[in-house]
Amino acid sequence: MRRKDLPMKTVYYTDERNDEFSGITRTDKVIDENYTYIHHNPVWRFLSIIVYGCTLPVAYLYSKIKFGIRIEGKEALKPYRKEGYFLCGNHTQVPGDGFMQALVSFPKKNYVIVNAQNVALKGTEQLMLMEGAMPLPTTLKGYKNFLGALDERCGKGDSIALYPEAHIWPYYTGIRNFPQHAFNYPIREKKPVFSFTTIYKKRKNRSTPKIVIKVDGPFWPDSKLTGRQAEKELRDQVYKAMKARSMESDCEYIRYMKRTEEQGQSEKQQSESQKKAENSVSMTSKEEVAASKS
Repeated sequence: MRRKDLPMKTVYYTDERNDEFSGITRTDKVIDENYTYIHHNPVWRFLSIIVYGCTLPVAYLYSKIKFGIRIEGKEALKPYRKEGYFLCGNHTQVPGDGFMQALVSFPKKNYVIVNAQNVALKGTEQLMLMEGAMPLPTTLKGYKNFLGALDERCGKGDSIALYPEAHIWPYYTGIRNFPQHAFNYPIREKKPVFSFTTIYKKRKNRSTPKIVIKVDGPFWPDSKLTGRQAEKELRDQVYKAMKARSMESDCEYIRYMKRTEEQGQSEKQQSESQKKAENSVSMTSKEEVAASKS
């Protein structure tokens, strides 16, 4: 098949920290102090092993067939398999980012901190938890419960994944300017952080790029710093490594461009004109119905 010219399309954004392009419709869910993060029921735990064990081979085959995925630098994780670590990745794939971190940490099970909306879809919550999801609380009281579960996971030497960009931008080849607050978790748990950066490479005769994941680290906070200063210093280390790795991408499947003020005004005017036209059509239809009844 002849490879099409890239990029396939251009997407305009306004706010790199808050714009979402996954195409997924989100619904709200309350995660409070009563939420169960860690299940002790033996049946649930057995099913969790089955679900996780079946998901990984499927995820690997999907990634290999569609993207020719390759993971480089995993050897850096080996010295920390028993004590655990945090993984930090860029958020660029649907559904890939649901399991990329699990492929990186394999054979060690991975848990991933997610937005509460990720477990809101009816009928899938327990499945998501079995696959390692740890939803962020939506109430202040819920944080004590969440942090207790995080302490238990880290105490057992598990790996925990973070996506600090928070919103999915499919195939984005840069690293967005993510905030520092998520880096409080590895500081609290005294665990190292490894970055895993998804980069995109051209492929012969295929428009869909190849995915190469590069693992870097470990990164540790400066022991002389505390609080927000320590968070920022650790965040900056990880961001710098990911930014450097992202430069290795050599193609853009989707191009992202910041929307200018003029474009924003033009789109607003078009939206207003469309609404007026729709209202006009609606009014005409109502008048025709009224006339037919009289």
